Amino acid sequence: MRNITVKVYPSKANLKKKDQLAWKIAEIASDKSKIDSQAVEMVINRIIDNASVAIASFNRKPVVSARNMALSHKRKNGATIFGLNSRIKVDCEWAAWANGTAVRELDYHDTFLAADYSHPGDNIPPILAVAQQTKCNGKDLIKGILTGYEVQVNLVKGICLHEHKIDHIAHLGPSVAAGIGSLLKLKTDIIYQSIQQALHTTISTRQSRKGEISSWKAFAPAHAGKLAIEATDRCMRGEGAPSPIYEGEDSIIAYVLSGPKKKYIVPLPRINEPKKAILETYTKEHSAEYQSQALIDLARSMNKKVGKISDVKKIVIETSHHTHFVIGTGANDPQKMDPYASRETLDHSIMYIFAVALEDGAWHHVKSYTPERARRKSTVNLWRKISTREDKKWTKKYHDPNPNNKCFGGRVVITMRNGSKIIDEIEVADAHPSGKKPFKRSNYIKKFTTLTKGLISEKESKRFLSLVQNLESLKPSDLKGLNVELLNKQINLINKNKVIFI
Repeated sequence: MRNITVKVYPSKANLKKKDQLAWKIAEIASDKSKIDSQAVEMVINRIIDNASVAIASFNRKPVVSARNMALSHKRKNGATIFGLNSRIKVDCEWAAWANGTAVRELDYHDTFLAADYSHPGDNIPPILAVAQQTKCNGKDLIKGILTGYEVQVNLVKGICLHEHKIDHIAHLGPSVAAGIGSLLKLKTDIIYQSIQQALHTTISTRQSRKGEISSWKAFAPAHAGKLAIEATDRCMRGEGAPSPIYEGEDSIIAYVLSGPKKKYIVPLPRINEPKKAILETYTKEHSAEYQSQALIDLARSMNKKVGKISDVKKIVIETSHHTHFVIGTGANDPQKMDPYASRETLDHSIMYIFAVALEDGAWHHVKSYTPERARRKSTVNLWRKISTREDKKWTKKYHDPNPNNKCFGGRVVITMRNGSKIIDEIEVADAHPSGKKPFKRSNYIKKFTTLTKGLISEKESKRFLSLVQNLESLKPSDLKGLNVELLNKQINLINKNKVIFI
């Protein structure tokens, strides 16, 4: 690995391409690095993971809306849509839109946290869609996905967006563009322009994750993936981009992020070094914001110690800066304490999540979010007894540069009415690579079979799992099979939703 210093230069400096971050990213996207076998296995895991959560969200309103929009853009040799017969194909950018929304809707796929936040699995829908439409093979797809993960993980390590209230999809646009570049074996200059265009068009604010959080939370990464495909398409036709997008006098760093005096350090692999950043990422056992994963596990175990929930006087969650200020009481967000808040908002309230997990001793991707569950009197009472505070110890652990030491948990102090206290802490989620029960291939398969039960046939389940586990040997004609077709009774539900524009 090498560290790239990124800063603003005046226009008169005429910064050369080879000295720009976008070019250096493009170089690793167009190199001829060998594929690491462990990384390949993780790519397979994450495709299974994506399919799991996409199918589970099939009939949710944002997913239905995105799918119907996509179906207005059918293409004979296009890409498939999760849940539908593989014979139905649409333009790859619209498949990315539909599938990206489905994958993100339940907040139930993989994550990487460092200086900023990310869900690197968001790279998969657009890269897969392009692979299907352009007749790439399994190895091509693997290379594309590994590049997408590599770029996003390292941008997340080096450049903090959220401190300026910029949404993390600003790292996704460039990573998808780079991944598509690897997939299609594009020249470095084309990838360079694509990365810059993708970044320029995917900068948006974090209001999408604040206040009354709407369905845009699911649409946002799908939109970034769609825009990255379109950017790459334009650049393959010889078009250019705002440049230098990171280092320019009026660039994203100069006027959106920390300004002309700031230096960012972005780690990148060396040319031809195997791309293994995907191995640093981790998926979710629970359908909730990642910073709640460990605390859900802690709530489940503390459930056995509490006894009568009504005897709880107060609960204080001591945790990292990120958890306190983003999903905790430090956000100063009244919606996070509102029983009538949207599902998306509840998903970003650790107070609500901990209350339900403590009360039930469990967490469910549907049942834990229903309006009836959120408005249960006992839950509301408990919920309003919970607060968070930042503990510098947990903030330091959160930002530890060593992935083996990095953790996203906290310490919980439950004070009972009689004055006694129940105290416990957790560093990482059970499913984390360093947790009590790290996710392995069998866990990914179990997650898939659990979330798709009743939605797909056993035959379809076996077909998909067999195909995806042979990813490296798949021919172009096989890639359309990296889809999961629902039972007819489920597919027919799509007809109940009208398409507004044709």
